[in-house]
Amino acid sequence: MSTNTTEQRSETRSPKNQNSLTSGQRPKWLIPAILVGSIVVGAALAALVSFSVALWAVFAAVIFLIAASIAVTSIEGSRQGKNAALTYLVYGAFIVAVIPLISVIWTVLFRGIPTLSPELLTTTMSSVTAIDDQQSVENGTGVQGGILHAIVGSVIVTLCATIISVPIGLLTAIYQVEYSNGNTLSKIITFLVDVMTGIPSIVAGLFASALFTIILGQQGVRMGIVGAVALTVLMIPTVVKSTEEMLKVVPNELREASYALGVRKWRTILKVVIPTAISGIAAGVTLAIARVIGETAPLMVTIGFLDSMNANPFHDWMSSLPTFIYQQLMRPISPTTPDPSTDRAWAAALVLIVFVMLLNLAARLIANAFAPKTAGR
Repeated sequence: MSTNTTEQRSETRSPKNQNSLTSGQRPKWLIPAILVGSIVVGAALAALVSFSVALWAVFAAVIFLIAASIAVTSIEGSRQGKNAALTYLVYGAFIVAVIPLISVIWTVLFRGIPTLSPELLTTTMSSVTAIDDQQSVENGTGVQGGILHAIVGSVIVTLCATIISVPIGLLTAIYQVEYSNGNTLSKIITFLVDVMTGIPSIVAGLFASALFTIILGQQGVRMGIVGAVALTVLMIPTVVKSTEEMLKVVPNELREASYALGVRKWRTILKVVIPTAISGIAAGVTLAIARVIGETAPLMVTIGFLDSMNANPFHDWMSSLPTFIYQQLMRPISPTTPDPSTDRAWAAALVLIVFVMLLNLAARLIANAFAPKTAGR
């Protein structure tokens, strides 16, 4: 009896009784073939309407999604068909999200690299006039002036904002996680942090400007420290949120072991909790810096514009990379020949993007460097 059953099963599983196209596994060439066909048909349909790359991409994506779903469903069943449709939809959403980023980076590289030079990075705009820009266009020479004062201004203002915001954000997060126990003050702090996370950056600039107007009794005060306070308002919510999440990840067993040894709570936080979460805290602070270093609106109303070097955040106007870019684009040195100013703006945008990318890379390196080492390492 068992022998007959085994023979029947072997006959059922025999390759002779299976169709290569309906055996439950699609051929490897099927999806690439559908993709190529979708691209061709999409191009034909786009040409019939009014050809454009965007319309071509939309037609090809829709045709591919429908055709691939039908093909997979007919071969592998409805469950696999739905899974394939959602998978390709996710891939498409990823491509749609990445294309603008690649386009921005490519445009900035293409427009910024030709102007970037050691002279641009080591000089200021203090001696550049409209005549200089006109002559550079007429003679075909490189642009004069540089962005050193803007780089120094960005570094100083961001550094001041970091010095102010990190202690405030760190102490706030420690109170929220270690001391509050969900009391009323904790709920108020959480609400305020959430509100600060969503406020427009220009509001932070107006707040800082109004604050120093009240303190100094002068209208329109513009200094580096005013811009730093504006950036602090934007940095604090990010620091608080990231630090809170990292402190919550620390196992309670570590705290309890420290308490069992008679160590006081503040010392447990200082010697046990913070060192355990330091990698995430440092990464969060670095990401907060990367978030505010490119802010333009709050700095326009707090530090102003300056063509020369000013490294004192407590005196007079300053410049930064975002405000320098805005100034060169909207207020060119020579209105009749704006190309040199536009080239400087693209070069400054490239430098700013490099700064942001380096900060994000530094956040990853810091997280890996300070991450707790396991016994297997």
